[in-house]
Amino acid sequence: MTGQPLQFIEYLRQAGHLKPTEASQVTDSSIADQPQGSGPRSPQQAPLAKLWEMTTLSPGEFADEGARFFHSERVALQEMLAATPLIAAFSQRFLRETLVFPYQSEDRRAILAIADPTDLAARRAAEIVLGADIEIRIAAFDELAIVLDQRLVTDQVDGQRDADGPAQLREDDIESLRDLASGAPVVRAVNDLLEKAVELRASDIHVEPFASGLVVRMRIDGLLRPVASPAGVLPQAVISRIKIIASLNIAERRLPQDGAARLHAGRTDIDIRVAIMPTQHGESAVIRILPKDRGLLVVDRLGFARTDEAKLRRLLKLPHGMIVITGPTGSGKTTTLATILSILNEPTRKILTIEDPVEYEIAGVNQSQVKPAIGLTFASALRSFVRQDPDVIMVGEVRDAETAHVAVHAALTGHLVLTTLHTETAAAALPRLLDLGVEAYLLRSTLRAVIAQRLVRQLCERCKSARVLDEADMAEDPRLASLGFRIGETIHQPCGCERCGGTGYRGRIGVFEVLELDNALRELIGEKTDGLKVDQTAIRGGMTTMLDDGLAKCRAGLTSPAEILRVTTAR
Repeated sequence: MTGQPLQFIEYLRQAGHLKPTEASQVTDSSIADQPQGSGPRSPQQAPLAKLWEMTTLSPGEFADEGARFFHSERVALQEMLAATPLIAAFSQRFLRETLVFPYQSEDRRAILAIADPTDLAARRAAEIVLGADIEIRIAAFDELAIVLDQRLVTDQVDGQRDADGPAQLREDDIESLRDLASGAPVVRAVNDLLEKAVELRASDIHVEPFASGLVVRMRIDGLLRPVASPAGVLPQAVISRIKIIASLNIAERRLPQDGAARLHAGRTDIDIRVAIMPTQHGESAVIRILPKDRGLLVVDRLGFARTDEAKLRRLLKLPHGMIVITGPTGSGKTTTLATILSILNEPTRKILTIEDPVEYEIAGVNQSQVKPAIGLTFASALRSFVRQDPDVIMVGEVRDAETAHVAVHAALTGHLVLTTLHTETAAAALPRLLDLGVEAYLLRSTLRAVIAQRLVRQLCERCKSARVLDEADMAEDPRLASLGFRIGETIHQPCGCERCGGTGYRGRIGVFEVLELDNALRELIGEKTDGLKVDQTAIRGGMTTMLDDGLAKCRAGLTSPAEILRVTTAR
């Protein structure tokens, strides 16, 4: 390898790569007069690092020109990331300060990737460790920083894990990761993910590390859809950036963490909730997206059938008692609760809520968020609520016996209490509340109704197509007959267009069953309440099940039979 900084300066000047303000000022003394044998120089002291700052070239283009001038082979980031590192015999400080990366090629030769080939001290040090026959290749400054951050952090974590169990990052590794996560490529990659999620109307972003790399999926209309992963950035840096946004500890990699933030993504403001979970290949992040402009909360948008909506409005006129909404996570319970609150929200009523988190901000409603770290739980907030002279109390979720007990007593003492449970059907809420320790006689006195719900995807209005069922359809899918469809009936099916992203569905609508307690059902509430018997009694009394409600929406052309079968079961 021949040539010195002064000749390289002239080479760049003739090629027109120097900035106009710098071209006449760059001299041998300003750039090239650096001691060659006095030990390693930091990247800021290295002649070529100074020279690069005076050019119009990107780091990659500068490395390309350096490889041509110094007659050396250029090495790319992907090759360095895939190679076997030879860093065990070097100190991390030396590698970081000199920006060199020793590794082994596929034919087992020792290679030294270096940003500044004029740094003779760094080359001599590498030759002492790896041998005089080491091959020099040129890499870009930023690419070497990326590969060193990944390799040194990974090496440190693996070494600590092997030595003393759970991994601990050193302080300098943490700072390097923080700097990398705050760099423009990583910031841009995470911002692009958030903007894409808003554009696709995604409710969640799942960022998952695997042995093959980072996998990103977005939940759109209730189903996960893979999207392109950020390119050219380290997985650890992406997760660290997400942690920084949510004000989490980037040094803690062993325990789950939860955080939140308010951001501007695309053309809208959003709230995000971040959940970090350690996994086998790193940390997984789930980002829940809560747009601020979530539209009007009206019953018509939920999808209640006319009879069920009439029941709901009648129940909301009751002065006290408890109404429970049930369903799995992501079934729209919070949206239904918020819509009910918007109906009840009048100047004559005082409404208090305790939620985790506050997803809908409703003007005129006093909303609180649980903070377990300081003792503000659902149960403790409920106890304080009854001293605030409320008319309506909303509890985000009954999770334990204490919360259930306080909620039932609040309903017993003259308040209308709204809450949620995780059960499969409306009838299953009764044995679940009894299992949480609520006395049967109290449940009979306070529980007014249980609303169970699921969300089904709506057919895209632009591309859905009608089809008349024939014998071939019934033979191909026998479930259609079991659902009550007959030959000659018209159903609608998804087709796919640009508006719905080729899925055939756009948006979601609820399917509901409203179990209103009457005397016959109250008599079934006891120490050994059978949810199945309650369910059958309610159906005989005229309750419309979620399956029946879904089939009615199928026949109305709102959704497809496949969607109904995806979220409900025949009873």
